[in-house]
Amino acid sequence: MGQIGAPFGVKGWVKIFADTEHPDSLFDYPVWYIETPKGWQAFEIENAELHTKNLVAKLAGIDDRNLAETFRNRKLGVPRSAMPEPEEGEYYWSDLVGLRVLNLAGEPLGQVRELMDTGANDVLVVADGTIERLLPFVDAVVKTVDIAAGTISVDWGLDY
Repeated sequence: MGQIGAPFGVKGWVKIFADTEHPDSLFDYPVWYIETPKGWQAFEIENAELHTKNLVAKLAGIDDRNLAETFRNRKLGVPRSAMPEPEEGEYYWSDLVGLRVLNLAGEPLGQVRELMDTGANDVLVVADGTIERLLPFVDAVVKTVDIAAGTISVDWGLDY
């Protein structure tokens, strides 16, 4: 769902970089999970706000800048069970990662390794061995997504 950035102030607040369509939607979840060396740990959100164009948050138990610094660059998430079901034709990025990508001729292009937000549209990063392709996630390219079958069908040639 995002990543923790630098400390914000001296009282344990941190900057948050959200990987969500609406960054402040993270405020809908009273508990965030943060990836630590001991695994994912739950943290209650004491306070959070939109500050300029960034999110800032105060995590329970993180009460000074030095402790907040130890969380820099850590991933944060929420349990999938807490998230709403996506609308028809919409997908969580995490559901797309790992899907096999086939073109309209049935030729395999690889697997979705990650997604990127370019501002204009999302981009599938599709890897097949040493070849990496960047495919725009737009209707002209992505024809079908079948989560159950584990595939995405695209209008894309092997030589593109």
